[in-house]
Amino acid sequence: MRWGDMDAYGHINNVEVLRILEEARVHAFGPPAGTGLPGVEVAQPIFSDLPENTQALVVEHRVKYLSPLNYRNIAAVVEVWVSAIKGASFTVAYAIFDPVTEKKCVIAETVLAFFHEPSGTLVRLDDAKKTQLETLQGPKNFKP
Repeated sequence: MRWGDMDAYGHINNVEVLRILEEARVHAFGPPAGTGLPGVEVAQPIFSDLPENTQALVVEHRVKYLSPLNYRNIAAVVEVWVSAIKGASFTVAYAIFDPVTEKKCVIAETVLAFFHEPSGTLVRLDDAKKTQLETLQGPKNFKP
């Protein structure tokens, strides 16, 4: 958490929570191919091994705030897993915990799809990508 992530009440601002989710997703599954420089390798590079001209796009976010996530000068704890796999999309689920009290503050889901930029079409998940995603599956429901 960063000092500038706070709102006027000392809580992490709701927009910054989405940024925390994005960072957690990239830390867990790797950055999109062709972006940034090499860093820490991830066990399941969901995004970095996509075919050329294929993008991972956010389709939808769902966020439920269970308790204020207060600013602390240490990182929040974020759990990340895949909660659903469909023909052309998959859902990443998250839980954000206060790093001191361990209280669950936020639960969220992001639906993602792969998009072939030159043709402007969605890319269906092939068997290899589905298998890769299945190894990351956890609970399938959006519950506190």
